[in-house]
Amino acid sequence: MKRPVDVALGLVGLSLGALPLAMCAFWIKIVDGGPAFYRQWRVGRDGWLFRIVKLRTMRKDAEHQGGPQFARTCDPRILPGCRWMRRSHIDELPQLWNILLGQMSMVGPRPERPEMIQMLRPAVPRIDRRLVSRPGLTGLAQIRNGYTNDIAGARRKLAYDLRYMRDRRLVRDLQLLIRTVPKVFDRAGV
Repeated sequence: MKRPVDVALGLVGLSLGALPLAMCAFWIKIVDGGPAFYRQWRVGRDGWLFRIVKLRTMRKDAEHQGGPQFARTCDPRILPGCRWMRRSHIDELPQLWNILLGQMSMVGPRPERPEMIQMLRPAVPRIDRRLVSRPGLTGLAQIRNGYTNDIAGARRKLAYDLRYMRDRRLVRDLQLLIRTVPKVFDRAGV
């Protein structure tokens, strides 16, 4: 039942989100003239790589100097007028396309970048266990832990991801989706 629910919710989400996404894309184009969307490699189920689709809320050269890195609070790489897109998580809406393609699910562990998985492996040895599940747009770790930008946060996030994977049920997924709605309005986003 999980896949049909993912497809139905993905179609509804893209339909409802089309206008806000178009407005955000227009703003990003005005602010710096670059592409509004970008694709980034992520690690999916069983370690398969896929390209996630996101609204580009940071400068085009955001990682040219320091390479891949965690986003920070008040990150200076964020484009003017785009911080609210990150706080409201509207920049994540294009991932509904990844859900329709079957690369992601509505609920599951958030997909990490391959570089981050490599960086975290020595400090978070069981991190590969989260790869047995299809990654999700939201999940228990996002609801309970929020964004993380350090090793301690990555360990907490893994603990929540593993707890979710031990107790995966459609009813639980629906509960997590409902609990995600207030997080959209949470000011704690990066």
